[in-house]
Amino acid sequence: MQPLTRFSVAPLHTLTRQLAAVAMGRLAPDRVLTGARILSTYTERILEGREVWISGGRIAAVKPAGTCPRDSGAVFTDVRGGLLAPGLVDPHIHIESSMMTACAYAEAALLSGVTTIFCDSHEIGNVCDAAGVEWMLEDARRAPLNIFLTVPSTVPATGPRFETAGGDLTAEKIGELFDRWPEAAALGEKMDFVHVAMGDERSHAILAAALKRGKPVCGHIYGREFVAAGAASGITDTHESIDPEIASDFLEAGLWIFLRGGNPATPWHSLPLAIQAVTRAGANPKRVCVCTDDRDADDLFLFGLDWVVREAVKAGVTPLTAWSMGSLHPATRYGMDGEFGALGHGRRADIVLLDDALKPRSTWYGGVPVVDEGRITPVLEAALSDRYRYPAAAYRTVHFRDDVPLIPALPPGPCSANILRVALPGIITFHDKAPFEPAATWKETLAARPDLCFVTVVERHGKNGGVGHGLLKDFGLAAGAVASTVGHDAHNLIVAGRDEADMRLAVETLKRCQGGVCVVRDGRVVALVEMPVAGLLSDKRAGDVAEETVALKKAWNDAGCTLPYMGFNLLPLSVIPEVRITDKGLVTVPGMEIVPLFQA
Repeated sequence: MQPLTRFSVAPLHTLTRQLAAVAMGRLAPDRVLTGARILSTYTERILEGREVWISGGRIAAVKPAGTCPRDSGAVFTDVRGGLLAPGLVDPHIHIESSMMTACAYAEAALLSGVTTIFCDSHEIGNVCDAAGVEWMLEDARRAPLNIFLTVPSTVPATGPRFETAGGDLTAEKIGELFDRWPEAAALGEKMDFVHVAMGDERSHAILAAALKRGKPVCGHIYGREFVAAGAASGITDTHESIDPEIASDFLEAGLWIFLRGGNPATPWHSLPLAIQAVTRAGANPKRVCVCTDDRDADDLFLFGLDWVVREAVKAGVTPLTAWSMGSLHPATRYGMDGEFGALGHGRRADIVLLDDALKPRSTWYGGVPVVDEGRITPVLEAALSDRYRYPAAAYRTVHFRDDVPLIPALPPGPCSANILRVALPGIITFHDKAPFEPAATWKETLAARPDLCFVTVVERHGKNGGVGHGLLKDFGLAAGAVASTVGHDAHNLIVAGRDEADMRLAVETLKRCQGGVCVVRDGRVVALVEMPVAGLLSDKRAGDVAEETVALKKAWNDAGCTLPYMGFNLLPLSVIPEVRITDKGLVTVPGMEIVPLFQA
């Protein structure tokens, strides 16, 4: 059986005569979904008593229920008054954040009514350069999901001066990806917003590679002072609307905004506040979408895009507008509303059956039933079992020497320390410059400072062996160590702990596994998610990765960590204020200066 991909549905221009014949009743449809109410994202109305005629994987017509004769030869499904809506379109996600491959990701997406995603695979680009991005695209082609790429734009995120990445995506390489891959729909989030604002030549060459090809440019902007420069440079969307004020600035500057909904226990749930630009400040939602951005594997099942839509309703948006923000609006943003985002004639038959609370019950992908009353169908099971296998090189990406120093040298006397301080919700870390009084040993020093632990970033791409040392305040880790090879964005190894031996065990464990996240306590690995593909991805099914993630989170919380592990992974991301740590050392943001751990 051929894998289910969007290419199994023929382009519209090859089907127009067939679809017209079906719409006029001269030819029988392949499938009819009857007895339905239709959620129209075009007019934001509910259309009662309708049926959907499907031919060649596309919608030929929406007719009054009972129009198609039962003896026509079509396959009939009576949805018994259920609500049919277009499949959801997630305009900004990172597949790698869910620690699974694109084929595995499709299972959780379809269960939540998502049939199309736009993913930025800068994570694998940072590790494996353009080859890694192309592996991800091959994976996406095998996945039973419409997957488009927003080509990684900022690899490495802040240039080699501030971090060492495995990849280096230049303007020339990005242009080649656009030219070779039709799935390359846009330029991914331009994370180096300070460089863009300051006119950095490399940053603007990358923008030009997309703009001259007519590709939209996605943004990543922190701070209202950078909005105008970003918009003037061609950026036309952002997912970093953290409050109604900056959301309004973005909209007035001509940007689409993607309101990010996430697990409310994490820093990734900015929708309730930012959506007040619509619900309180009166902005029209026509250029507002919802997105998931990053998702843990288990949260992908619990807090999918359907959940984000319902959160928008809870925040004061009407249900019909909320579903449009999750379907038609994102499709329109990328100029693909002729393919999906609504149940219009000629569109792909990517359809979701909802209950009245907007919870998905069943999903048709290209007219094929893939989810039936919350369970995956045999045809989807077959597609998920025939997953893409990454090449051998993808399984060999963690390289560093065995004796890498994991803790800094103890300063000889009183000095000043540059410390990273965690403060929830945790995306921003604060720069504390504080007096530091060392004791005779680190053990004695930390005994007097229970609020501190070591945090170290190890270059893991086999390039220069760089190591950055820091001290992390208020992280809550009382003993043991935690480590990850998903240190955004260069994806070097990051490890934190109060005990050097446990830190060493954590690091050795991830090197042996060729990547992952682990928790160590008292000389024992108590939780581990192995991610051997580029040190970023498991090659298991979505449900298996979710189970391992649940166990990891429990061990993480039991260790006392105040910052969720996804937030921990962001500590090396030196585009987020105020101070970060990379393999080059401590980096201040937005000043972009490297500062020593200890100074007189």
